[in-house]
Amino acid sequence: MSTAIGASRARIWRALTTPSELIRWNDQIVSLVEPAPGYPKIGQSSRWRYAMGSIEVSATQTIRELDVERRLQSEILLGLFHFDETYSLDPVGASRTRVSLRMTASNSIPVVGGALDRFEVRKLTADLIDSRLRSVQRWCENH
Repeated sequence: MSTAIGASRARIWRALTTPSELIRWNDQIVSLVEPAPGYPKIGQSSRWRYAMGSIEVSATQTIRELDVERRLQSEILLGLFHFDETYSLDPVGASRTRVSLRMTASNSIPVVGGALDRFEVRKLTADLIDSRLRSVQRWCENH
């Protein structure tokens, strides 16, 4: 999924890679638990507190690929969920950027008392992507 945002790649990149900004635009992030000096760097991990509904869980983000102001790929361990997320930024004219977010997860995810099948995982992923893209868009266009 993608959206065009009325901001430069540099502005959006800052929103995606500056912990203090991430906490402000991403409603799920509660706090940075373990800062990573010089974040982001390939192979570097950082730990966050995330809100999943009314429950707080630990999240670990490990940077897998980094092309400044173009692409950020991370492996995310969020409670019991494990997935990869990739942000891609492409210029659209002088003051707009197309931001794409791709998340990949296994076909089923174990949960307490069972598993989510691939259709439930797909819906959860689509909802999460939509929410993230709308949030970063609002943040970058208003700050």
